[in-house]
Amino acid sequence: MVYLQITLKISPANRPDAAGVYQRYKAPFLNTIAGAKSKELLVRDEDVQVLHGFETAQQASAYLKTDLFNTDVVTALKPLLDGAPDVRIYEAA
Repeated sequence: MVYLQITLKISPANRPDAAGVYQRYKAPFLNTIAGAKSKELLVRDEDVQVLHGFETAQQASAYLKTDLFNTDVVTALKPLLDGAPDVRIYEAA
């Protein structure tokens, strides 16, 4: 399993809207993105993380270049962000 972790700085006031973006694009992600296995929203006091599960690191990297990610998700989240997202890919051992 490979994980794409995107950490977002989002103020508490904007988190309900960010959760709405997550809900809106979860099914399209799971149903249309090659190798997509899971998608979880993790809310912490200091930030919000979206953890995407994939079969391979190449599929995780490829997702970052899709229209779903760049046109839909990024556009919807951009006005809610307080800083640049931190994007990391991890391989489970």
